[in-house]
Amino acid sequence: MRNLDITTLRSFIAVSDSGGVTRAAAFLNLTQSAVSMQIKRLEESLDLTLLDRQGRGVALTSAGEQLLTYARRIVELNDEVYGKLTNTVWEGEVVLGVPHDIIYPAIPNVMKAMQRDFPRVKVQLLSSYTSDLKDQFARGTVDVILTTETKPDSTAEILMKVPLRWYGAPGGQAWKNSPIPVAFGNHCSFRPVALRSLEDKGATWDLVLTSDSDRAIDVAVSADLAITSVLEGHEPPQFEAIPSSADLPDLGHQSVALYRGTARSQIIEPLCTLLRREFASISGVDLRAAAE
Repeated sequence: MRNLDITTLRSFIAVSDSGGVTRAAAFLNLTQSAVSMQIKRLEESLDLTLLDRQGRGVALTSAGEQLLTYARRIVELNDEVYGKLTNTVWEGEVVLGVPHDIIYPAIPNVMKAMQRDFPRVKVQLLSSYTSDLKDQFARGTVDVILTTETKPDSTAEILMKVPLRWYGAPGGQAWKNSPIPVAFGNHCSFRPVALRSLEDKGATWDLVLTSDSDRAIDVAVSADLAITSVLEGHEPPQFEAIPSSADLPDLGHQSVALYRGTARSQIIEPLCTLLRREFASISGVDLRAAAE
């Protein structure tokens, strides 16, 4: 029985992902000739040509494309087994606090990656309002928090800035009423921003619903009983952005900020790195370019 070599598969994946042997060698911290030899050994073991080397760059052949899917699965399973059985250094529990409205799409990816890479680390997710998360962080009951704020503290690391927008029901007419009916959570940090912007514009408003439940706010807005403010791109599917023709006041931007504790840095730092990567991906920021 013939066996595939994990090292050669890892090099093959790196060449495919980076688009060239030279870049793959830098990523793997190997010489270019070492990577080339590993690819050649893999091709010889399969008796297949995996790379099309005729152009300026490197492209996968049809056989290479087919192998790539299997290679990823094999390497991922190898790393999972190795991590679960041997990675005893990374043990413990970390509490991550995230506001309700920015859990998706980044946090599920972060949780999955932590479970894959650090299977002995338990990540406890706490979802709450920014004000509550900051209080708990100050008390030391939460290790890492994300917040949505207009002006984060000086100790915070800003991951991205997101426009705050007005939303209502699809095709809704509530925004046309006077006073304007609005609905907000009791502890929503966007509430004072939105109400102050209405007052600054000279618009009258009526707080028709305030609740500890985000679901209650969603119901009122989706029923066209009120409007509310939500971060752009994080609105519920039953919401629709109110058109600019409504002439509602601009709400500016909110910062997504990261606060991290100082204890257990060996566990916390990988989590923070994953959070940075996910939010950089959402905002389209190249972390390597930003670092330069």
